[in-house]
Amino acid sequence: MRYELLGPVRAWRDDVEIELGPPQQRATLAVLLLQEGTPLTPSQLVSALWSGAEPRAAIGMVRSYVSRLRHAGVPIESASGGYALAAPALDLTEFQRLLASARSSASLRAALALWHGTPLSGLSGAYAEAERVRLAELRLTAREDLAAADIAEGRHAEASTALTDLIAEEPLRERPRELQMLALYRSGRQAEALAVFTSTQQLLESELGLYPGPQLKEMQRRILAADPTLTPVQPSGPSQLPPQLPEFTGRAPELATLVEALKPMDSSVPVQGIEGLAAIGKTTLAVQAAHKVSGSFPDGRLFVDLAASPDPLAELLRGIGVTALPGSSSERAALWRARTTGLRLLVVLDDARSEEEIRPLIPGPAGPAVLITARQRLYGLAHTQWTKLGGLSPSDSLTLLEHLLGPSRLAEDPAASLTLATRTAGFPQVLQAVAARLASRPAWTMSEALARLGRPAPGAPVTPPECWAIEKPYESTLSQLTPTQAEAFRSLASPTPISVPTAASILGIPLSDAAVLLESLVDAHLLEPFGTDRYRYEEPLLMFALGRQAESMQPG
Repeated sequence: MRYELLGPVRAWRDDVEIELGPPQQRATLAVLLLQEGTPLTPSQLVSALWSGAEPRAAIGMVRSYVSRLRHAGVPIESASGGYALAAPALDLTEFQRLLASARSSASLRAALALWHGTPLSGLSGAYAEAERVRLAELRLTAREDLAAADIAEGRHAEASTALTDLIAEEPLRERPRELQMLALYRSGRQAEALAVFTSTQQLLESELGLYPGPQLKEMQRRILAADPTLTPVQPSGPSQLPPQLPEFTGRAPELATLVEALKPMDSSVPVQGIEGLAAIGKTTLAVQAAHKVSGSFPDGRLFVDLAASPDPLAELLRGIGVTALPGSSSERAALWRARTTGLRLLVVLDDARSEEEIRPLIPGPAGPAVLITARQRLYGLAHTQWTKLGGLSPSDSLTLLEHLLGPSRLAEDPAASLTLATRTAGFPQVLQAVAARLASRPAWTMSEALARLGRPAPGAPVTPPECWAIEKPYESTLSQLTPTQAEAFRSLASPTPISVPTAASILGIPLSDAAVLLESLVDAHLLEPFGTDRYRYEEPLLMFALGRQAESMQPG
């Protein structure tokens, strides 16, 4: 079961939303969820729901609400003469967990992304209103903390824009104005930063008859004195990171996980891996995470494309200033570890293929960190934590399409836009290829795009350019499979999930061999498990596999 309180009160079993009934019944569920498993008696529930203005039959009504919620599938337990509901999958619990973790911008963004409007919206009563006020204050503080984190990580313009919105909503709140002054000052806009103090002083005097608080006055003093501690220390080491993509979308939980884990350690080397299908966005996510943590690695941020580099270890050594390279690979690896021990150095190793190529590239301890991308998890790398990257969610897919096409194009036909986003399975390169095609055809509606886009039948005189863009990474993946794996991927293509016995029958192999073969395609991210004993193709991969299947049946 999954529950939401940071917006309308909602509940899901798997992916199916549960009907929770009228407002007071929803309020009963919300009160129990807010207790985090602590039992409440019927009388306590009555007090929370009606705040002293309860109807004559309130106890009976509460019992009826609980009964109906149970009938709908909510696992409310009877305990200590009352009712309790433990909900591990609750958006508020996840929000509080992310706030309790280190306050990086990624974790704060992930926390704020859980909000879907006014908390407990639609519920009345003093208890609900008090909780709304409490939760709104938590959200305000998180928004301020996010702006502070963005400023600390060098995103002054982004922080300033967010703070402008926050100040408009909460004009008498002083911390956003203090942060706004800092963001403007670090952007080289000293006069504007001081003007924020002046306007705040005038507002507080006219509205409340008060003067700015000590933090605001101290920020003004430090700006006037050009306090050098207001200017952050810039990383001095080499930075080879590719630029961040301006249309980067989604990935908040994965980004938060990576940012939290990529921290210098006293006696070891944190190693994080990102695995996923070709072109799913592994490198983009790695670069985004690396830029976010770059302030923690002032001695350098190195990037190596392992698929393109003829000698990655030599490239890394030259990156830290070594010009005279030892002759043997073992001596180079030893020198690399010795020179990097104690350095605050981030190493991004892109498109890894094997454990053997990675091991000599791991730097020395007590400072460095490593981020790896790979199409398949490298099981032989001990102590590596892996993040599996799949497609974007439908909402994030729509957001990416908006970035690429503009919101007005999608707003013309929201239903068709959502269908188009869903059919891409959230694969970024598919979304980008489709968007590029649509951008070249401004007269097409989204409905026309749905009808026109797609892989042509085998033997068609022309293959549209977006098909080549979409399928090129899959061709590369297919070339890395064994002939048996490639044949299975092509032959088993079906729009319905396929079972192990069916796969064994189609391929003419024993059940045990079919099971191992299907799991190997899951490891390559070409199939997805469906339940306990079946497998399915994501739609872009299905279209690719069906195309190869049809081509194999063509004569000659």
